[in-house]
Amino acid sequence: MHRHFLLHKPHGYLSQFIYEKKRSKKKLGELFPFPDGTMAIGRLDEDSEGLLLLTTDGMMSELVRSKTVEKEYFAQVDGIVTQEAIEQLKNGVEIGFKGIRYTTKECKARIITDLPDCIGEGRRIRDERHGPTSWLSITLTEGKFRQVRKMTAAVGLPTLRLIRVRVGTIDLHDLKAGEVLEVSDFQVAVSS
Repeated sequence: MHRHFLLHKPHGYLSQFIYEKKRSKKKLGELFPFPDGTMAIGRLDEDSEGLLLLTTDGMMSELVRSKTVEKEYFAQVDGIVTQEAIEQLKNGVEIGFKGIRYTTKECKARIITDLPDCIGEGRRIRDERHGPTSWLSITLTEGKFRQVRKMTAAVGLPTLRLIRVRVGTIDLHDLKAGEVLEVSDFQVAVSS
């Protein structure tokens, strides 16, 4: 019988259970006694936070990672988000990926004015005297290496904090950073 989990990955953890390099890194297995064979579906880099789905079912992993399932991210950015920047993000921006220039696919983007409680305060990003910050939402079906960070930088708004809040129809719920919820399965709706 396969097992499935929702995790609010905190900042500073790798989205893996084993780290082969010499440096000591915090890994997912330190947060919860996951069963043998558990794998993270997709990844969040060490600096990113938020919803991570974990499973012992490789077929489920393939479905969720497909380009038909939306992934929504909240990004705290350096500066004030404008409607012009939102339109650029929606229409696709040019970023670098593996040494090649790439224009992102159309996506959903919006300014966020009220954050849900599950976001929490997080780690201190910087002092207010360094200028204003603001939040935006980006929803993608693709997900190249550090894509959201590259997209916000391309419109002049470097990402300071990045949180995945939704995968398909599964959201972060009220999970606080580091909390795990075991679920019976993942019912993810595919986008049309």
